Amino acid sequence: MKKIMVYCGLITLFSCVLSGCSKAQKRQEERQTASAVKKVLIVYLSRTGNTKAIAEIIYKHVGGNLVALELEKPYPQNYQATVQQVALENESGFLPQLKTKIDSIEGYDAVFVGFPTWGMQLPPPMKSFLHSYDLSNKMVIPFNTNGGYGIGSSFDKVRELCPDSDVPEGFTMTGGSERDGKLLVITGSKVVEAETEVVKWLRKINLIN
Repeated sequence: MKKIMVYCGLITLFSCVLSGCSKAQKRQEERQTASAVKKVLIVYLSRTGNTKAIAEIIYKHVGGNLVALELEKPYPQNYQATVQQVALENESGFLPQLKTKIDSIEGYDAVFVGFPTWGMQLPPPMKSFLHSYDLSNKMVIPFNTNGGYGIGSSFDKVRELCPDSDVPEGFTMTGGSERDGKLLVITGSKVVEAETEVVKWLRKINLIN
């Protein structure tokens, strides 16, 4: 009986040791995943400032290079004129020419791509960016702000345009609605809320500890 009790005790002890090792190993793997991303690029398209606010929060926590995506020929200031132009571009597959140029993109390990939802799709300028650079074997991480209607097909389009990239779960948050005259919502106390959610997301995809 004593031998059996000792044997059971040893099994329990061994299981605890294994469990502890397993947890320690998992934490080590998470740290290695986060530290493996050495050079980060954050590219964002922002018309009203909300996507820019999220981009700046990401930059605060992961560092890297923060770049606003600009066009050779900017969209009209008038909202309805922009809506009509974007609809035509989406219908025809037109890709607007980018003013923004990224040097030595091959040196980046992770590329964040941020954008609002336009017409429930990925905005044409971000399509231009993803068509312009080879992001194979990199992490391509989408983040989004929208007027309350969600991401539409935008995240799926990122995955489609980056078939050889690691595209983890993206981040989305309701921002302003230019159509309703709400140009900037992620400001003041909303920034604190946004930062909390962004940090949770970055931890979930193992980019920070």
